[in-house]
Amino acid sequence: MQRDGRKWVTVQQNFKELIDSTEYDFLRRNPRLGPRIMLLGVSGSYGYGTNREGSDVDLRGVALNLASDLIGLTEFEQYEDRGTDTVIYGFNKLIRLLLNCNPNTIEMLGLDEDQYLILSETGRELLEHKELFLSKRAAASFGHYADAQLRRLQNAIARDSLPQAEREQHILRSLHHAMEDFERRHEEINKGAVRLYADQAVADDSDTEIFIDAELRHFPLRSYGDMVNSLNSVVRNYDRIGKRNHKKDDNHLNKHAMHLIRLFLMGIDILEEAQIRTHRPAGDLELLRRIRNGEYMKDGVLVPEFYAIVAEYEKRFEEAERRSCLPDAPDMERVEAFVERINRRVILEDVRA
Repeated sequence: MQRDGRKWVTVQQNFKELIDSTEYDFLRRNPRLGPRIMLLGVSGSYGYGTNREGSDVDLRGVALNLASDLIGLTEFEQYEDRGTDTVIYGFNKLIRLLLNCNPNTIEMLGLDEDQYLILSETGRELLEHKELFLSKRAAASFGHYADAQLRRLQNAIARDSLPQAEREQHILRSLHHAMEDFERRHEEINKGAVRLYADQAVADDSDTEIFIDAELRHFPLRSYGDMVNSLNSVVRNYDRIGKRNHKKDDNHLNKHAMHLIRLFLMGIDILEEAQIRTHRPAGDLELLRRIRNGEYMKDGVLVPEFYAIVAEYEKRFEEAERRSCLPDAPDMERVEAFVERINRRVILEDVRA
């Protein structure tokens, strides 16, 4: 059936038949796609296993770059078809995102076998090398992001705003996580050289505000800019998401809360077991569906039992991060060798997928 111009399907529908329909002709006709697609899989609720009647179909994939992208003047970042909620990344862009354990892309490498609708020889090779992209950066991209989102959600659905000083503490915690991740990625900065803290506000309209003390010497200017942009992004996103979520109905908020817990679950899998498990096991799905169905929402507010669940998974995540045997960052020599091998074949052999 159709709704708002987008395709909706039941759980039983065959997705491979779906992509053979005229609605997905762009997969075959676009010169950037077609035989260049390395892999294409289901995403969103169908990918996680949390789908229900009315869930929309999201597809995510990756396609090889053209030789002209690699040694010429053309560029390809991604192709997006909004009518079908399909996003296909260029191979080189996907690699950059995977290096930071970006949740929206790393999950593409952890689907069940039957969730891949297209899987070429080079796509299989990418899956066989997925461990290259697993590092402690997952702590920031999964756990810390989810932690910050949970607190913004709490503020958004409470209807009555939290005290300004408490909001600043939430933002400060997220800033600390962002700074920890920056220090992990930039060896040139000494740990403790930058201190973030809340104190009595200088601004007239606030009780407290966040301050920064920094002692930097011979520090690369571009790295300094990256650090400031990263911190500013946390503050901007907090305000923007808080305002946006505040206007959503309870159904959307329940879905948002469910996905936040899912981020913790996936992050724990990566840190503890070095496993990308996108489609959640039955035990996880039971909890996620209860959250999605509103069992932890009353009168527009998440009940204390939900926050007890959050606290449990936060503790588990912190323990997984502390005990993780993953490297601090990916082995760039191995990543570069893999990427060069794929792209060299594109250039020399005009490999498709």
